[in-house]
Amino acid sequence: MVHAGSSAGRTPILQSGRIKVLLAYRHTLLRQALRTLLVAQGDIEVIHEAEDGKTAIECAERFRPDIVLMDTQLPIVSGIEATRLIRKRARNARVLLLTAGADDEYILQLLRAGAAGCLLKDCDGPELLLAIRAAHRGGSYLSPAISDKMVQNYIRLADGQIDLVPPPRREVLSVREREILQLVADGNGNQQIAQDLCLSVKTVEAHKAHIMRKLNVRGRTELIKYAIRKGLIELEMEESGQPRIAEREALAS
Repeated sequence: MVHAGSSAGRTPILQSGRIKVLLAYRHTLLRQALRTLLVAQGDIEVIHEAEDGKTAIECAERFRPDIVLMDTQLPIVSGIEATRLIRKRARNARVLLLTAGADDEYILQLLRAGAAGCLLKDCDGPELLLAIRAAHRGGSYLSPAISDKMVQNYIRLADGQIDLVPPPRREVLSVREREILQLVADGNGNQQIAQDLCLSVKTVEAHKAHIMRKLNVRGRTELIKYAIRKGLIELEMEESGQPRIAEREALAS
């Protein structure tokens, strides 16, 4: 679904010289908050909005933004896969991704997909604007927590404290597996997950079984608890500020 105020479905008329931004974020309220922040700047224009990865790819190809500001946890097509396709179909677009954690392997997947930068979702407004302007100038940007961790690991590698090629970890999940794990944690059943990701129910069930084997867990509650503990998912909050029911039940058990 595409959102662009009263201009939805039509090519917007842009003021020259402004940074053209496409917003792709699954949560409407947070997407609106980001839009409010960006349009308040004199040098930034939000040309379109998308709430899923498929729409983000289509909008990037059609409207040719300078910057795509995108959530990594998008429905239908993940942020990583959307980044790959956007970089193929709208080569001049610079992709900035908002992520919930600073897991080294996941960040590397984002960068290999072609992201110009990664920011933690708890970054403040000035940092976000700094990243957008840096990417627009052709640079890259990583949130300090992400870059600090990478530098520390590089130093440890140089000092011989860690191996160049670490042994494989059971908890490493593919992009699709992370998507399904997040949707499970959000309280979605197999039918809804299949619909959101355009998969068959049997495929979703197979993915879930594979995830549990990889993580060596049994049952949905244990799976969610493990994922929360390892930072593999983003905790969804209700309006009360509490975790959503599925995650709250897992934490309480």
